[in-house]
Amino acid sequence: MKIGILVGGGPAPGINGVIGASVIEAENNGIEILGIIDGFKHIAKGNDDSIIPLSINNVSRIHYTGGSILGISREKPYTEERMKNTIEVLKSKGITHLIVIGGDGTGLAAYKVYKASKETLNIIHVPKTIDNDLPIPGNMPTFGFETARHIGTNIVENLMFDSKVTKRWYFVVTQGREAGHLALGIAKSAGATTAIIPEEFGNKKVALTTIVKILEGAVIKRLAYKKPYGVAIIAEGVLEKIDVDNLKKIGNVEYDEYGHVRVNDFSLSHILAKKVKEHLSQIGINIKIISKQIGYELRSAPPIPFDMEYTRDLGFGAIKTILNGKSNALIYYDDDILYTIPFEELYKDSETIKTRRVNINSEYYEVAYNYMIRLKKEDIRNKEMLNRFSNITSISEEAFIKTYKEAFIYP
Repeated sequence: MKIGILVGGGPAPGINGVIGASVIEAENNGIEILGIIDGFKHIAKGNDDSIIPLSINNVSRIHYTGGSILGISREKPYTEERMKNTIEVLKSKGITHLIVIGGDGTGLAAYKVYKASKETLNIIHVPKTIDNDLPIPGNMPTFGFETARHIGTNIVENLMFDSKVTKRWYFVVTQGREAGHLALGIAKSAGATTAIIPEEFGNKKVALTTIVKILEGAVIKRLAYKKPYGVAIIAEGVLEKIDVDNLKKIGNVEYDEYGHVRVNDFSLSHILAKKVKEHLSQIGINIKIISKQIGYELRSAPPIPFDMEYTRDLGFGAIKTILNGKSNALIYYDDDILYTIPFEELYKDSETIKTRRVNINSEYYEVAYNYMIRLKKEDIRNKEMLNRFSNITSISEEAFIKTYKEAFIYP
């Protein structure tokens, strides 16, 4: 038995904890373990000089460090040649078992390698993403999420103090792909003024103006409380909900390798800030809005204690699963017990794992929504609030309801 370990996808706090614990447990059981640099990138080209020996001396204190000592890449061995190279390099090094640390894309790549090896290679997938969108049973977070939320919360807390002092708004777009876990987690923890997540809109596409109206409504409602400042958190997945024709009218729409609109290239926060400022100025409301995106600052940060402990458990669990004769599965913990989900079960219906979304019918979301400042259905029935909105915007109460009817609808 000889074990290889690699990391794929995007960074997440705690990767080194998994690597470190895997190496320690393997060595303690007399098993040789090798590190594969930069995921599948080099071995898919047939290069075996990216595979290095690992030992306890290499990893004994890496669990509290950020980044990945083995590097990382999004390269996938999907062509026939690249797959052949990958399997041949692993076999040439005598690797019988492979631990892959990554998200759904890396998990799928691992499954394809397993099938292409004619099921001779044994693989363990350790799920990882700051997006928390992998459907791990028991609602256990994916590792890295808690650290990302913690650091993101600190950033937003500072912005909230700054917004109050400078009397301005911040529109902050957070990473998270199609799910709103990170945005909502940060917003709830920091007590942000409002938050918008893609789950609010269900399976429907919405107009860009709908998102703009929701944000405008939050600004106006804050002004009704004599507070010309605030912080709005917008999950990047909201971009996927906006009708693409709306986006094309604003600028070029580019997609990544997974078919998602490139959020950074599109600058959603900047566009929303611009649109909100323009429309509010037309009704006599002049405010300062600063656009910001957070995500990259979170991914390679040193893990907080939760993720330090959690990832060491996962690294230990990966080796334990191998020693118990199990493989070709995703591992996870539920109520502190280690479990596996076979690849064949994960991918039986599709080559994509169903995304875990925020349940907007839960009390978890109810708490967040009740504490947000945004236009809500009860405001329509509140004559005092409607009168304040009318005075601020210089339009009649009836016209206000008509103008901002989209903002009252969601979620």
